[in-house]
Amino acid sequence: MRKMMFAVLFLLALALAGCGKDERPAALGEYEYNIFYLGNTKTKLVPQVYEASSSEMDGLIRELLTKLNDPPEEQDCQTAMIAEVQRFAKEDQVLYLYFGREYAAAGADREILCRAALVRTLTQIEGIDYVSIYCDEQPLLDSNGNPVGMMAASDFVEGISDVNSFERTEVKLYFSNNGGDMLLPEIREVVHGANTSMEKLVVEALIEGPEVYGHNATLPADVKLLNVSVNDNTCYLNFDDGFLNAISGLKEYIPIYSIVNSLTELTNINKVQIVINGSQDVLYRGQISLAEPFERDTDYILGGDLN
Repeated sequence: MRKMMFAVLFLLALALAGCGKDERPAALGEYEYNIFYLGNTKTKLVPQVYEASSSEMDGLIRELLTKLNDPPEEQDCQTAMIAEVQRFAKEDQVLYLYFGREYAAAGADREILCRAALVRTLTQIEGIDYVSIYCDEQPLLDSNGNPVGMMAASDFVEGISDVNSFERTEVKLYFSNNGGDMLLPEIREVVHGANTSMEKLVVEALIEGPEVYGHNATLPADVKLLNVSVNDNTCYLNFDDGFLNAISGLKEYIPIYSIVNSLTELTNINKVQIVINGSQDVLYRGQISLAEPFERDTDYILGGDLN
């Protein structure tokens, strides 16, 4: 299967309900956190409110990790954890969790639920926006052998209870020609759930690279999309520093309009705002300011905007 099947696995994500009954997570007090456990069906996560005693960062992380392994006895819940965290480290806004090789022994469905429980629980801590998982000192890989990378709470779709509820959609992506100065369209079939972000899927497909001979990658393979959101028909993309790594032979505008023209193929997107580690104050390759959103530009499409 294509790398896009990674998105299908996320259809196992949170269907938020109280243990044994449907309800949204309760409003939390200053020291309260939602701890996510497996519900009685063992196919969805359920939150339980917990009042933490620790206020210092490392102590709070340890406390919540301990609580993830200790569901309340009076509720019909069980831990979503599949292995013990051996150690952790925090760098900037990212929490790195290190497991032994036994973490990878769990089935894909069960591992996704564990992953979701960890991310949804730990990113509630102020100063932690992303979680990255390592297994036997190596980055966690998806079913296609690609690094999962940093995960935010928004990566896990809420409200989907049917894990088979997904559909296939064709999207138009734009990759570089051999000369590195024009864009070529490529039709790609992606698999997604009803609530899955098409914008994220489009960008991830661009990062994967083209599938058609004569089309060339426009984005570095190691770039990470940290976050994606849409507001007033503008798609906001937050990349890590990897976005600044230029691919040899590409004109500076090609990566930008590969993204912009691909995303504006979606009916709900008119503009694209690109930021690097949350900052718009970036001069891409010393020439293109990222201070303002970009609009579609068909001048960079070889042969024009042909449909």
